Amino acid sequence: MFDLARIATTLSTWWWLLLCLSFLFYIGLDGADLGAGVFALFAKDEQERAAIMASMAGVWDANETWLVVAGGVIFGAFPLVYGSTFNYLLIPLAFALWGIISRAIAFEFHGHAIRSKKSWGLAFALGSLLAPFGAGVALGATLQGFPMQHGIALEGVAAAHASAFDAIPHFSGGPFSFLSPFSIWTGIGAVIAGGLAGGLYLCARFDHEDPIYKRAVKWTNLFSLLALGAIVITLIWSYAIFPWVSAKWTGPYWWVWLIWILFILFFAYKSMMAHSSRQDFAALLWGEGVVALMWFAMWATMFPYIVPETWTIAQAANPTDSIAVFTLFMTGFFPIMVGYNAYQIWVFRGRTTKMATYSGH
Repeated sequence: MFDLARIATTLSTWWWLLLCLSFLFYIGLDGADLGAGVFALFAKDEQERAAIMASMAGVWDANETWLVVAGGVIFGAFPLVYGSTFNYLLIPLAFALWGIISRAIAFEFHGHAIRSKKSWGLAFALGSLLAPFGAGVALGATLQGFPMQHGIALEGVAAAHASAFDAIPHFSGGPFSFLSPFSIWTGIGAVIAGGLAGGLYLCARFDHEDPIYKRAVKWTNLFSLLALGAIVITLIWSYAIFPWVSAKWTGPYWWVWLIWILFILFFAYKSMMAHSSRQDFAALLWGEGVVALMWFAMWATMFPYIVPETWTIAQAANPTDSIAVFTLFMTGFFPIMVGYNAYQIWVFRGRTTKMATYSGH
């Protein structure tokens, strides 16, 4: 006899972990592209912007696919979260999507435009800035929890059906409920993190004597310090305003969190040292390690919630039969996506120069 409760718990936790990995792959891969786009906002000319676009020509669209995968996981495994997300976070997610869309369009038009080339270059750069800011605001708002309530959401529903509606929580906030000082700060922090990742990426992609490389080195030095400051501020602020954070970090396993912070500082130190010695790819990998450690720490702090103090993993998950079918048909896409990304990174691993243009790729 199958234990359906145990199967449901196992599968929902499995998809929670895959959701964590999907977002991590998107942040780690496309975050570098977005940060390079922010750098392009301060490019000397359109040739520099074209070279930056060319450096990511073979991988940017595959990197963004992880965002689609993450959305599919939420829709298929955690439909309650999916439904409420686009009520609560409609505005910041719309800004993030507008940024991503403008980048994608600019990629194609910039290389072929003549009189409007500068406009498309700015669209690429501004979209690269808007996307991480909107996503960061959405993340900060999510950590604050979704405003939900039980009861009949629609007027005129017959009293006979009231109990059915009472069982399902619905969004009870307004269009600007996501706004808070903390969510605005996480938006700024996301731009800083992207700027650092973009600087490390450009250093790894351009020749050492190229003017873009030399400017990216100075950019990375600045954003390394900004990122360390942003990490400290975010940790202290989170500890101060979220009871579920302070309870977890000062609980019986406080020493685990202390060791984790030391690992984060070690990875940050190794990234900075590799960058200073011009070991650019190693610096990028150590920097991505910092992102991964912090992301896993955030999800471990939230556990067993998928949305803090709103839904646990089990509460938000699809019924057992639905999530079982979803697991059977969709899990196999993850190794395919990982292999696809790895192959693209390997093929386009060589360095480039300012003389490169996206239209030639």
